[in-house]
Amino acid sequence: MGVPEKFAAIASKVNNWGRWGPDDQLGTLNLITDEVRKRAARCVSTGKAFPLGLAMSEAEGIQKGIVPGRFNPIRTMSYINVALSDDPEWICSNEDVVMMPLQCATHWDGLAHVSYGGKIYNGYPQSSVTTAGASKCGIHLVDSLVGRGVLLDVARAKGVEVLDGGYAIQPADLDAACEFGGVRIETGDIILVRTGQMARLKLPSRFPDGGATVPHANMLTFNDVLTYMGFAPGLSMATAEWFHSRDVAAVATDTLSLEVLPCEDEEIYLPVHLLHIVEMGMTQGQNWLLDPLAADCADDGVYTFLLDATPLPLTNALGSPVNPVAIK
Repeated sequence: MGVPEKFAAIASKVNNWGRWGPDDQLGTLNLITDEVRKRAARCVSTGKAFPLGLAMSEAEGIQKGIVPGRFNPIRTMSYINVALSDDPEWICSNEDVVMMPLQCATHWDGLAHVSYGGKIYNGYPQSSVTTAGASKCGIHLVDSLVGRGVLLDVARAKGVEVLDGGYAIQPADLDAACEFGGVRIETGDIILVRTGQMARLKLPSRFPDGGATVPHANMLTFNDVLTYMGFAPGLSMATAEWFHSRDVAAVATDTLSLEVLPCEDEEIYLPVHLLHIVEMGMTQGQNWLLDPLAADCADDGVYTFLLDATPLPLTNALGSPVNPVAIK
């Protein structure tokens, strides 16, 4: 099957293969240098922290059997009140264990997550991914992901709380969000794009009294999740050039797919994934809880912050769950 002409034209403009050497496995995360992190640290003024990860539990998770192979985390006890001394009432210990898909909630997609034409990022063969995981471009190679976060609140910039389902965000929308937030994108920035789509899940605020709380058990219905996941706003293929020209290090959104659904071209599935991950080597994040952060940014007019979104060091993994923290 041939590659659609529009996609191929964009791919040729944003390709980063060889940019950081023939053996590179980090892609655009190479742009987060020590100087970039120092600049990010200067964003902290109030000390307010915003966790951006969804609750991870079997009851409250967003995976309701809609996405094949993904289910909510299953947590159980490995042992309970095991005595650590001769007196069982003196010192005891408890531990638990979790089984979960690594992309079931708020997560990063690693650079071996998708392929096309038999290749993953930097030209490594798709056969480098086996039952043993990713022998190239595994998420464990990302030993830290800390930098300047920039919230682009596309929804507020357009005067709405939630973008319409199926709305394809264009470069002009990103420009408008930059102007709305009074920000200029700099090399190595981590961009968070808010569509408002997370409101479809009807989650309670994580900050009712200034502190984080866990959502109520069994609160999410199948229909809530289907609405959130199915017909969704997201990034268009055209925005890949926008991120590339500004040397963005990573991008995340408050949607399941990051890109617009349904896809723009019926001939190619998830084209923005292929442009970002395979061509650019740009790490993607999905299902990020951005509404509380966005509300605070709207209140104080500050849309930049220190962001720690370091993945778990899971050897040869294709992605990682994460609870990113934005500090203003």
